[in-house]
Amino acid sequence: MPMIDRCGAIGATGGTDVPTQIDHVNRAGPVVPVARRGKNGGRAGVGPVVVPLSILDLVPVAAGTSATSALEHSTRLIRRAEELGYQRFWVAEHHAMPGIASSSPPVLIAHLAGATERIRVGSGGVMLPNHRPLVVAEQFGTLEALHPDRIDLGIGRAPGTDPKTAAALRGISAHQLGAPDDFPDQLVELASYFRGDADVLAVPAAGNAPAMWLLGSSGYSAQVAGMLGLPFAFAHHFSAENTLPALKLYRENFRPSANLSEPYSMIAASVFVADTDSAARELAMPAALQFLRLRLGQPGPVPSPEEVAAFEWTDQARAFVEHRQADQIIGSPETVRRGVDELVRVTGVDELMVTTSTFLGEDRLRSYELLAETVGMTPDARIAA
Repeated sequence: MPMIDRCGAIGATGGTDVPTQIDHVNRAGPVVPVARRGKNGGRAGVGPVVVPLSILDLVPVAAGTSATSALEHSTRLIRRAEELGYQRFWVAEHHAMPGIASSSPPVLIAHLAGATERIRVGSGGVMLPNHRPLVVAEQFGTLEALHPDRIDLGIGRAPGTDPKTAAALRGISAHQLGAPDDFPDQLVELASYFRGDADVLAVPAAGNAPAMWLLGSSGYSAQVAGMLGLPFAFAHHFSAENTLPALKLYRENFRPSANLSEPYSMIAASVFVADTDSAARELAMPAALQFLRLRLGQPGPVPSPEEVAAFEWTDQARAFVEHRQADQIIGSPETVRRGVDELVRVTGVDELMVTTSTFLGEDRLRSYELLAETVGMTPDARIAA
């Protein structure tokens, strides 16, 4: 088995001086309106866990099932999440991955928002370099017009796929992927459509701006979010070693904006809850094997427990999984409650987003139910957007 490396140390990567880029963005005008309560305002939960909880859904496809069944389960899941009091339900953008059915966030958001009434629905996120900003503005302006004050536009910079697929998405050749980064310029363009002051009128985006978040797993995105005065969501679930440095960069570089007076952050964490610690560890293993195979260049659906048991576990494979699961919260309700409380305390985030991938959809649903129960979540605990 080839060596499997984790992400390296965090840094302000992006190929260009971040302050220079962001000054250019700010000169173009304010970014999309975002209304947020400040720290300690209106948080959900009782006891130690006092931040709103949300769900990041990758729409996992289990072995032997289909994308149709995965999408049907996500519809059931968001309806239950709304009943339980979860704050947001975001869907990811991934391409060419057999185990993930979430490749088109706007289409999926339209369906999920239409299936619910109150819970906020959004992208976690739209990978902006894969799309024309005008198209994104029209899509999310339409969503906001259909579901006022319920839509979140989480924006990311990564491709969400392999280089060949990324090139196909962008209509370029693979060797052009290494071109200088134009992400800040894309943000400028996107924001102008929502403000209505672009050269092209984006209907119905102008006047129908969703709540915008910047997503990231690096110091670059953290600085961009801070300098633009935007809420920042960090991918703790696959870049945990970078979480604290990124949040520090975000807070240090934060500039109050017309939309946000102080930093507002959220992290996404992998959480698995079952009746006992041992049952939760078993619940988490299919996703662990799926991720291991992905890192080995073998993307596929969520494997069954039988596949996990039959897999040839080398010492290196076990060490990789143990290292990865050390950054996850896995256990009984009480174990998970302590883990969530500690993560929120250490990071100081304003909200926590959780993601859970299991072989059986019923186990995933039950994990979210147990989490809501153990933190004392109620439907009326949601904060204003």
